[in-house]
Amino acid sequence: MTDMSEAALRPVKFSRLSRRGVLLGLSVPQLATVGVGAVVLVVALYAGGSAPLLIAVPVVGACVVLAFVGIGGRKLVEWTPIVAVWLWHATGGQLLFRRQVVRPRPAGTLALPGDAARLREWVDPGTGAVMVHDPHAATLTAVVAVTHPAFILLDPAEQHRRVLGWGRVLATACRSGRVAALQVCERTLPDSGRGLSDWWTRHGEHDGTWASTVYDELIGRAGPAGERHASTVSLSIDLKSAARAIRAAGGGNRGAAEVLRQEMSTLTSALRSADLGPTDWLGPGDLAVILRSAYDPGVAAALERHGDAGRDLATAGPVAVSEEWGSVRSDSAHHCVLWISEWPRSLVYPGFLAPVLLSSGIRRTFTLLYTPMRTDQAARDIRRKKTEYISDAAQRQRIGQIEDAQQHAEYTDVLAQEADLTAGHGVLRLTGLITLSAPDVNELERAVADVEQAAIQASCETRRLWGQQARAFCAAALPLCRHV
Repeated sequence: MTDMSEAALRPVKFSRLSRRGVLLGLSVPQLATVGVGAVVLVVALYAGGSAPLLIAVPVVGACVVLAFVGIGGRKLVEWTPIVAVWLWHATGGQLLFRRQVVRPRPAGTLALPGDAARLREWVDPGTGAVMVHDPHAATLTAVVAVTHPAFILLDPAEQHRRVLGWGRVLATACRSGRVAALQVCERTLPDSGRGLSDWWTRHGEHDGTWASTVYDELIGRAGPAGERHASTVSLSIDLKSAARAIRAAGGGNRGAAEVLRQEMSTLTSALRSADLGPTDWLGPGDLAVILRSAYDPGVAAALERHGDAGRDLATAGPVAVSEEWGSVRSDSAHHCVLWISEWPRSLVYPGFLAPVLLSSGIRRTFTLLYTPMRTDQAARDIRRKKTEYISDAAQRQRIGQIEDAQQHAEYTDVLAQEADLTAGHGVLRLTGLITLSAPDVNELERAVADVEQAAIQASCETRRLWGQQARAFCAAALPLCRHV
């Protein structure tokens, strides 16, 4: 019986992060930098004399260093735009955000810093759900809370069945062609003790005895010291791809809301088929509590205890935000965002993320951002990758360069994706982000070290998103289907 259960749980393998460039393994920025150096050197040689060469040699050397020297997993030329944007924000005073208390935000907007300030809210009269509109990205997003049992405690056969059910949920998101992104957020929250106290109120023996008094004191102390997990699924539609359906539904906000309602109904049915428990779609008050708790974790337990407090989207944003090179501070906490740059390269079982998700004593938000690709777009992308690999292989053979195992493994992944697409499966781009929060910098660094070690145990590789923490925090900690 044990052998049958273990056989039902199949290991899985992720595709490798493609490191293939446009030509000979070089990316577009590297090719551009090498091209500039080559042009300068050729011009200096044709100009003749020592003076042009004295000018050209430092330029060529700088181009070589920028193109081939790497720091933190990236070439220097790839760091250039990140550093340039950071310096631009630093000189322009855009690393600091302070809410203007005496000048409230316009009605219908979210009180968020940075480029998230352009987001608009729309309350659907049919479902009461709040829909977040991004006018620049042309998306409309809704959020639903999901309840589920502890996956790691299920038997292998049940785990395998639930993995297949979740695969069908993702396949559903790929079929319509209107879904821009699907975001899954799993958050650890300080337990306010409300559920425990409610249970004791209903089922406890309140007879004034010594045992009853001790239980009252124990529950009052133990509840706020615990933590709980909350999961949400965010659905975002592309208003440009759904333009025809929106016009057919009446156009404008009501037409877009009607199209999003159709996708919401489809997703809800798919979640229930996967034995997940979707609740009602979040209204303005529920979303306001999530946003406020993300920026100000110190008041999360108090907001849960007092159900009417902090449920206004107009004031749900932070009071102050300060971005640094490797972290961001908002209200009562310091935050750091890690990017899962490499998923397991070998076969792993579905519960491989348990060391990260079950790490106790750390306030974190684990985010998976799925970006569905249309079938025709995915087929073109696969053909392009195959063409690039074949042309690179021919070029390497022509110049006598040996092909390594990494390049062959990437090509094998492309062939596997092509086979899955031919079999009718969807293709999604997966981005994993981990947001860590702590009341001070030292505790934050300890949490980062613990999570990095847990990621190693999960066969994953994480990288700190240097120079883009504020934007990454909006994408990782807020369930709004934002991209880094």
